[in-house]
Amino acid sequence: MAKMPTLLKSFRHLLLFSLILSLSSFPTTTKSESDSDIISDLLTLQSQSNSGVIHLNDALLRRILSTPRRSFSFIVFFDAVQLHDKAELHLPTLKSEFSIVASSFITNNRETPLHSKLFFFDIEFKESQHSFALFGISSLPHIRLVNPDVKDLKNSDQLDQGDFSRLAESMAELIESKTKIPVGPIHRPPMFSTKQIAFFVVVLMIWALFAIKKIIAGETLLHDYKFWLFGAIFVYFFSVSGSMFNIIRKMPMFVADRSDPTKLVFFYQGSGMQLGAEGFAVGFLYTVVGLLLAFMTHGVDKIRNVMAQRILMVVAMIISFWAVRKVIYLDNWKTGYGVHAYRPSSWH
Repeated sequence: MAKMPTLLKSFRHLLLFSLILSLSSFPTTTKSESDSDIISDLLTLQSQSNSGVIHLNDALLRRILSTPRRSFSFIVFFDAVQLHDKAELHLPTLKSEFSIVASSFITNNRETPLHSKLFFFDIEFKESQHSFALFGISSLPHIRLVNPDVKDLKNSDQLDQGDFSRLAESMAELIESKTKIPVGPIHRPPMFSTKQIAFFVVVLMIWALFAIKKIIAGETLLHDYKFWLFGAIFVYFFSVSGSMFNIIRKMPMFVADRSDPTKLVFFYQGSGMQLGAEGFAVGFLYTVVGLLLAFMTHGVDKIRNVMAQRILMVVAMIISFWAVRKVIYLDNWKTGYGVHAYRPSSWH
């Protein structure tokens, strides 16, 4: 019985020593687990995303920033759904290209330690205005790279829109240069899925059976001379009307009158600009002359009445002269250049 106080005293000393030892090792263990825990959670969120881009919010950002000795970098794409309809910002396109970079990085580094060294986030303005303020974001589009040693988010690296003119490829090059982490080749998703391709192949095979039968019988559209006739007229009109110019330059059919916005301008005076309506007008006049010329060379000779031939020839020439004169008048009004008669000097 006399030994009990001694045993209790020894047990208390052992318990106190164990407690002191556990407290002395607690901070280091917490830091290590804290970093590994957040990485584990981020990898889980990453696997749940189709593109590998994790949706960031205020709570998740606070947790990342509170992690001591953070061992990974992360890239944030700042988005605002209410600005998606502004075509000049290209937010949907840039977000899609950002997702391609993220999925390519994950695919190329899935089996390497680099997989947990770089994460991709997107954040929405309405959901996380506090996070926008922490980064000091005042305009979009905006992409930020936050390295492990960054304490103040306003000092993080900004990826300007001009730095990724080639979209995903330029983004990957910029990320590699700033993080020294290889992204790898860009893997773009195919235009059509496997099911869509299989469906198209089946439809094509079924259509081919009917097409071969029609071709052998000579009953296809390509065997109809009217198809080639109207096709030639369309190509001619498309060429002389300047439609290719209008498509490349994205010219409007008409514009509002500057002096009176209630009026529309179909013909623009000046050689530096051509509206779609005036191109179609000139193309129509040229097409009329071309069709009349084709009629005089291939249609009039089939008429047996000589007087009718002559009348049609004269009418066609008058209409052609009128159409060409209108084209010359429009060119003179638009550019200031005139067409003058020319006679050889030997005629004087």
